[in-house]
Amino acid sequence: KAVVSTQSTGEHWGSDTAGVEKCRHFLLEWLSFLYRYIPVGLLEVLPQRINERPPSYFGRDDLETLMCSPRSDDWIRITEMVLGKVPDEFNFVPKHVANSYS
Repeated sequence: KAVVSTQSTGEHWGSDTAGVEKCRHFLLEWLSFLYRYIPVGLLEVLPQRINERPPSYFGRDDLETLMCSPRSDDWIRITEMVLGKVPDEFNFVPKHVANSYS
């Protein structure tokens, strides 16, 4: 899904440097929001309660493990897989920080 999303955002913002960086920032914000949601098959109790922290787990492959990581450096590695190397002066601070996760 990340590839489809980056293709769509690439068409929207363009494939020049500014467009790719806007796409990267969008993808990083998306990953910072979605990393808390784990696959239903890994939940111990259904339905999950709203204030319940998800258990720590390893994904079925390396990419899934990177996507569930709370570290923004891992999300940047995901964007590098899809969009290429990050500029040297690049810095990302996520907007979506849940109080119970910090």
